[in-house]
Amino acid sequence: MNLVPAPEQASFAAALHDLLSAAEVPAAADRWADGDHGPGRRVWERLAGAGVTGLAVPERWGGLDAGPADLVIAAEELGHHAVPGPVAETLAAVPVLLAGLSKSDGRPALAGGRLPSMDRLGETDGRLPLMAGLDEPGRWLRALAEGRILGTLAAPPWLPYAVDADAAGVVLFADRGAIGAGRIGAARCSLDRTRRLFEVVPAGPLEACPAVGRALDLGALVCAAQLLGAGRALLEVAVAHARSRAQFGGPIGRFQAVRHRLADVAVGLEFARPLLYAAAVTVAPRDVSAAKVACSDAANRAARAALQVHGAIGYTQEHGLGRWLTKVRALSLSWGTPADHRARVLAELAKEDGWN
Repeated sequence: MNLVPAPEQASFAAALHDLLSAAEVPAAADRWADGDHGPGRRVWERLAGAGVTGLAVPERWGGLDAGPADLVIAAEELGHHAVPGPVAETLAAVPVLLAGLSKSDGRPALAGGRLPSMDRLGETDGRLPLMAGLDEPGRWLRALAEGRILGTLAAPPWLPYAVDADAAGVVLFADRGAIGAGRIGAARCSLDRTRRLFEVVPAGPLEACPAVGRALDLGALVCAAQLLGAGRALLEVAVAHARSRAQFGGPIGRFQAVRHRLADVAVGLEFARPLLYAAAVTVAPRDVSAAKVACSDAANRAARAALQVHGAIGYTQEHGLGRWLTKVRALSLSWGTPADHRARVLAELAKEDGWN
């Protein structure tokens, strides 16, 4: 992808859209929010069948070893449909970290420590044996690629909590270039009902892992793609409502105030897209941060406009607009806040220009 998706990537996105449209994601998300992960796990199993969960997994462990551009294409559709679960963690960060634990000869680079086998991960699958620990990352990578488990992690300060650790089969803790298995602590509430946040502490000593920086950047990139997809969905539902909602003798979409508001949203999304695609090409820290800021701003603008167009009905849980409203707010603060990423862009620019 050179700032524009290749034809095969566009086809991949269309296939994912059709798959998720038929997967009853809203109902699965509601059950997920109530603590029932079964329907959501079945959605993830369908995604695994399409190769989504194996995009960042090396081929020798059953993955596709795809590039960041393909991750962005997939994540945008998952954001567009508000798929529940640790998307950026499972698709990008955790596979990169686990792959980074192995040497090129396939032998483990990190000894000691165990990855705990967490909650039941689906009605048709049991738990991976406890012996599959950090000293056997390939087993976990294969399970991720096959969709048998989800992965999550805590990595302060960007990720102070691990999302949906109760539904994950792999829980990691990363800090300052080191990584280890994580032990789950207390649960925290999120703005998004479909996200449960958990305190995580290292289950043992942390070991240096050179892949931490890239894993965090890829996670932020995937999160940005989710935000762009959610913003696109919010614009679509707002436009549809403006066309169908009649007031003063006609649809409200005929009023300039509504048209201009939605046009601003469309412009913001389209301006954010090239930054996202450019970051997928370079995965440079400055580009990733610029994409995260642009996609967060565009998605938040879409959320505000959609809520204004819908009026009071948009606040109700029954309407369903909140699926994207709360997710946009939560994701914009996850994987580094906009302030964090603006500061990193400034720091990278200062470094390049030799500022003091």
